[in-house]
Amino acid sequence: MSTGLDLSADYSVVVPTVGRPNLQVLLDALGHATGPRPREVVVVDDRRTASDPLDLPEAPWPLRVLRSGGRGPAAARNTGWRATASEWVAFLDDDVVPGPDWPARLTDDLACLPPGVAASQARLVVPLPAHRRPTDAERGTGGLAGARWITADMAYRRSALEAVDGFDERFPRAYREDADLALRVIEAGYRVVDGRRVTTHPVAASAFLASVRAQRGNADDVLMRQRHGADWRARIGEGPGRLRRHTVTTAAATAAVLFGLRGHRRGAAAAGFLWAGCTAEFALHRILPGPRTAAEVGRMLVTSVAIPPAACAHRIRGEWRHREVRRFRHSRVGRRPRLAPPEDAGLPAAVLFDRDDTLIHDVPYNGDPDAVRPVPAAAAVLGRLRDLGVPVGVVSNQSGVARGLITLEQLAAVNARTEALLGPFGTWQVCVHGEDTGCDCRKPAPGLIEKAAADLGVPVAGCVVIGDTGADVAAAAAAGARGILVPTARTLPAEIAAAPEVAADITEAVRLALGKRGAGEGRS
Repeated sequence: MSTGLDLSADYSVVVPTVGRPNLQVLLDALGHATGPRPREVVVVDDRRTASDPLDLPEAPWPLRVLRSGGRGPAAARNTGWRATASEWVAFLDDDVVPGPDWPARLTDDLACLPPGVAASQARLVVPLPAHRRPTDAERGTGGLAGARWITADMAYRRSALEAVDGFDERFPRAYREDADLALRVIEAGYRVVDGRRVTTHPVAASAFLASVRAQRGNADDVLMRQRHGADWRARIGEGPGRLRRHTVTTAAATAAVLFGLRGHRRGAAAAGFLWAGCTAEFALHRILPGPRTAAEVGRMLVTSVAIPPAACAHRIRGEWRHREVRRFRHSRVGRRPRLAPPEDAGLPAAVLFDRDDTLIHDVPYNGDPDAVRPVPAAAAVLGRLRDLGVPVGVVSNQSGVARGLITLEQLAAVNARTEALLGPFGTWQVCVHGEDTGCDCRKPAPGLIEKAAADLGVPVAGCVVIGDTGADVAAAAAAGARGILVPTARTLPAEIAAAPEVAADITEAVRLALGKRGAGEGRS
């Protein structure tokens, strides 16, 4: 007897929910969508008390409801995927609406993905008002359309979830838990790719103080830093945030109060002026892109006063709460270990690559992720190193930031695209200073090499640096590492003549790196 299941598309759907009305819309859209049906749909009720059962529509596929006890979306998703048995688990948030051909698009996205791909992310569409500028809250939701790795619609391979033990349930809210999972999966040697399916994320009404309550996420940012290192924002494609500015604003307000209590009028006035200026800048930053209605301006003024101290308070709370957390990198073993190989293995402690014209084709001062194109064989040689357990990293000069030709956000986006195409790197060390600043990190100075080795936890003398300029091999020599030059048309003849080792291409460079431990064993 037919069960109506199409097991050739072996996927299940997991939907964590707190009983929002859109849940019915989502399930109804899935029920009417075309394409191979899921093995089952698991709805995980994460309400603390669920005296009223969820009102669910009739479904053309098996539908289960589980309880997770109000422990947050990370715990709810873990409850859901661990209860399924399919090869793929598609996570959908209860406030999205899948497209009319979502099952067909999903199975197309998952078809023939190699084992090294752990996840496929949908393209989110956020419909913003067409007749006016979006509000601050609407712009916040709109930002989801370009966010990386969010589980509003993300399909994960079961084996990858098992390799990293699923979501980290120390993330108590729908914030950062999805980025943390993706980073851990990438650390384990997998890739996360973009799919072609489209899912709509409607904009819901927000409470007056929603932006103030959202500052609780600053505590979760501490956990991200503790687990993934100081560069975690760049790795997920985000800018630096505003916490430093909020700290200055809060410190100014505190100083104004303290000076006032002690009778220091000038000090209180100066601190108060600084607080007012910082608050006004923050409020204008939020007001100017919006509709500028009286209600929106009033909300922005009130919340712009409240957000900086709230952000700082939650950051302090996070520092205390997560003070014992250790970084994930090099502390757990996934599908491909990231630990340095033993000294007697005849392998380098790590291989560090220049970025432009070594791993990807050089586009001067590139700020466009779509312009990133790996050089031939880059993915293959990186995969070989990862399979051998040799940590890999990137050391790159990017003076375009200092010149004002690209922003830090654009740099982060290009680096993230490089990693998406070539797989995970154990460390990214980038110098954004200009040529004349005298910093100790810009190649040919040794700073980037030394920091990369320290970040990977390996001796710098055991590292091999591969690049296309004399500055790359000079930086390696200055740090006490081994340098291999891979010349391009832009490499100067004098640089080639001075290089201790020269390889015809990146494949030969990695072969040399794996074949010889010392820097003084002859020139190729």
